Amino acid sequence: MSRLHDESHLLERVGWLRAAVLGANDGIVSTASLVVGVAAAATSPQTILLTAFAGLVAGAMSMAAGEYVSVSSQADSEKAERAKEAWELEHQPKAERIELISIYKNRGLTADLAEQVADQMTAHDALGTHLRDELGLTKHFSAKPLQAAFASALAFAAGAILPVILAALFSGERLIWIVSGAALLLLAALGAAGAILGGAPIVRPVVRVTFWGAAAMAATAAIGSIFGATVA
Repeated sequence: MSRLHDESHLLERVGWLRAAVLGANDGIVSTASLVVGVAAAATSPQTILLTAFAGLVAGAMSMAAGEYVSVSSQADSEKAERAKEAWELEHQPKAERIELISIYKNRGLTADLAEQVADQMTAHDALGTHLRDELGLTKHFSAKPLQAAFASALAFAAGAILPVILAALFSGERLIWIVSGAALLLLAALGAAGAILGGAPIVRPVVRVTFWGAAAMAATAAIGSIFGATVA
């Protein structure tokens, strides 16, 4: 006898996971790059710390606002599609039935079975069936603006807090190397964690995220050194 069991699929996490990974990655890279760049310009420790903290706050708010606007647009589109599909089901039920039967036939069902499935699914939940099978809209992938905005802001702050703390504890050239090394290690851990949570291979995400993080910090360090020498 088979036993009922609960299944938790990794794809159910894709919405908040994407926002969280993106937010934390940006928090680490942007704030660490700010610290490295300003420190390379031989700026005072107070200015470096203030820059780091301002970068954390501004970045978290920016990520939240951007994610909210983006996902809200997606939610508006989904709402419009739901309204359109509901209207079609009410005013064009025969055409919608034929469309649903065609979908099931294209997935491999025989004509008779496709008709039976379409009729039974329509009787059970007509709108939900068409949203899922015709448009690919499900509860797991529906847009959640507030959730995405909060996850992005929180993740950005979590990633940015380490460079801020290090800026408060260290100074001078030592700060540049400590922040750079810590940021790269954290980026590697983040890439690995994201891959594990998403059920993907680990190596490529880790290499990808650390490479671009190192490139960003190297660029800001170079700019800081150039402008620091010019000002001096």
